[in-house]
Amino acid sequence: MAAVIKEPSALDLATSRILATSGLDIGVLDRVLGTIKSHAIDEGELYFQLSHEESWALEDGIVKEGAYSIDQGVGVRAIAGERTGFAYSDAIDADALHEVARAARAIARHGGNGVSTPGHVLGGQKIVTGRALYGVADPISAMADADKVAFLLELDRLTRRLDPRVHQVMASLAAVHEIILIANSNGTLAADVRPLVRVNVSVILEQDGRREQGYAGMGGRYTILELLNNPRVQDLPRQAIHAASVNLDAVPAPAGTLTVVLAGGWPGVMLHEAVGHPLEGDFNRKGTSAFAGRLGEVVASPLCTVVDDGTLDRRRGSLNMDDEGTPTECTTLIEGGVLKGYMQDRLNARLMGMKPTGNGRRESFAHMTLPRMTNTYMLAGPHDPEEIIRSVQHGLYAVNFAGGQVDPTSGKFVFSTSEAYLIENGRVTRPVRGASLIGSGPEVLQRVTMVGSDLKLDAGIGNCGKDGQTIPVGVGLPTLKVEGLTVGGTG
Repeated sequence: MAAVIKEPSALDLATSRILATSGLDIGVLDRVLGTIKSHAIDEGELYFQLSHEESWALEDGIVKEGAYSIDQGVGVRAIAGERTGFAYSDAIDADALHEVARAARAIARHGGNGVSTPGHVLGGQKIVTGRALYGVADPISAMADADKVAFLLELDRLTRRLDPRVHQVMASLAAVHEIILIANSNGTLAADVRPLVRVNVSVILEQDGRREQGYAGMGGRYTILELLNNPRVQDLPRQAIHAASVNLDAVPAPAGTLTVVLAGGWPGVMLHEAVGHPLEGDFNRKGTSAFAGRLGEVVASPLCTVVDDGTLDRRRGSLNMDDEGTPTECTTLIEGGVLKGYMQDRLNARLMGMKPTGNGRRESFAHMTLPRMTNTYMLAGPHDPEEIIRSVQHGLYAVNFAGGQVDPTSGKFVFSTSEAYLIENGRVTRPVRGASLIGSGPEVLQRVTMVGSDLKLDAGIGNCGKDGQTIPVGVGLPTLKVEGLTVGGTG
């Protein structure tokens, strides 16, 4: 019988790759946290990170960029009441650890009301294992560099063969292998190993002197080899060409108040921005969100149920645990139109008298933890998508978005479409260009009159920005009918 090789645990990898190589052990972490707690601090936290990142970029059959980087460091947080002291170092050793701990402690203790509690805090530690949503294997080393470049070249050739109007092709491949270790003065010791991969194809088509760009991509938390062996990768060139081709044939978009049908999948980014951000704990604790103080109130159509779910296997926005060591969960935000909850990190949850939801996230060891989304989407409804289209006499069908601007405190937004069509007499007809959707998240949810049965998640391409920090996220949406949405256009 062949021997079974057991995959190392995240904690084993974190302690060997981060602590042992730096001459540290749990005893050192214990002493640092004990010192923080001995100075009237409510909570001390150490966040270690070791990240390997690789990217390749090809343009018109030529490799324009190949990059590999290693980033490591430790962030120390000291919390006293509402006051947080934070300091970080890209050196991981005992001296640096004590230095940044003293700095964080000094910032937090001025004005804090914590009680001095000297002594050991990790002696009876609570080891958090979290979930097992993805493997610990390094996604970068699963494939040779030459094979990665050959794959991008094949994408270039495939794209050019599909359409004679192709003027330019750009393809990129990126992977990250991140190991984190969290030690907290509440006794928590947690670790996670996070793979992340993504492939993008961008194409410019030229027709009669006019050019349009199309884009497609996909990714998730697995290895490059698994990504490139996925049959859906071969369809990315066709998707990118389709997006560009639609806009070459598009007519100017109408302007006015229209019925808008949002397609499933990536259009969920509008839900993420206009509804998700206003439901993050910090905005609601400070009273700056349109949803602040409204738990239990009707805030949307009874057809709308919205969740933030960090527990989906191998999804881009999923995590075994958040960046505070809290296991992720599926948090119901809105259920049947009623506001049920907010997304919380530990600090805002404590100050609001609520429980953490596994949404404490940070870009890196050099950034503060904030309540952030994971995978945010609306659950499927009772309506057939074709039935929704047939119900519209004159409106807009928004299939994809290029970008937008949102005020996260009010939910007011402006989103520009990258692929949209007119709906005329219950049929999708001409493609339009230059359409923008204008409104506010709370108002849009109240104007939802039909929800499709076809919930679709995005392909694994989303990033979210907040307070200067960028993190990977996921979005999703079923086909959605919204009445009376303002459309900006040129027609």
